[in-house]
Amino acid sequence: MKTLISTSVRAVMAVAVVAIAAPALAAGEGPHVERQHWSFSGPFGHYDKQQLQRGFKVYKEVCSSCHSMSLVAFRTLGQEGALGYSEDQIKALAAEYTVQDGPNDDGDMYEREAKPSDHFPAPFPNKQAAMVANGGAYPPDLSLIAKGRAVERGFPWFVFDAFTQYQEQGPDYIHGLLTGYEENVPEDVEIPDGKYYNPHFIAGPAIGMPPPLMDDLVEYPDGSPTTVDQYATDVSAFLMWAAEPKLEERKKMGFRVMIFLLIFASLLYFTKKKIWRNVAH
Repeated sequence: MKTLISTSVRAVMAVAVVAIAAPALAAGEGPHVERQHWSFSGPFGHYDKQQLQRGFKVYKEVCSSCHSMSLVAFRTLGQEGALGYSEDQIKALAAEYTVQDGPNDDGDMYEREAKPSDHFPAPFPNKQAAMVANGGAYPPDLSLIAKGRAVERGFPWFVFDAFTQYQEQGPDYIHGLLTGYEENVPEDVEIPDGKYYNPHFIAGPAIGMPPPLMDDLVEYPDGSPTTVDQYATDVSAFLMWAAEPKLEERKKMGFRVMIFLLIFASLLYFTKKKIWRNVAH
């Protein structure tokens, strides 16, 4: 029951995020998005746990200072198909955060150490505080951003995507956005004060978020390159997992269903041949 409710909440939130992006897409075809290579693409795709751990590290040390991830609980980081953390690691991670709870016996709210069942706390107490701290721009929640910011590639590519099961427009867009900041602004483009030029931004070339990544910003314990492109790739993969943590399970079930349908269709064919082979048509 809890799984169904959680899935319903995620679906509603995804619709809301898409609705926010819809006006921007209605004005045109949207920014051009380069396809990236992801381990989770295709019918047999799967998450790379090491990449997810690196992406979470980027989110934790860079993105979480402005962006919330309110639909993700600490304990989901250790579930099957997730980051591969142990129960003790998740408890230690949750203990680094404080969450608001209550009311207590006196009717007051209070703060306590987070538990694995808690969700990631927001960096700001409310939307207004977030906007004040970010020059009037509201940093969106990143729980479903990899699904809600998927940019259509236009005709005829979406036709091919249906056959190739290409569903990674969201991570591609996030990667393009994080690596797409440019200092040289074209003469015909006007960027207001306090904004930054990024032609990959879905709502236009002017974006309120300053470039969040730079080389050697986050240290990787596994020796992976500490470049903007690597950071963007890893955090995009992590946000895809946050938006669809059951991706591997869904693809495995889809494969089983296709095998079942092939066997069932074969049985129907041979049954039909057996029953009707001596009947004149």
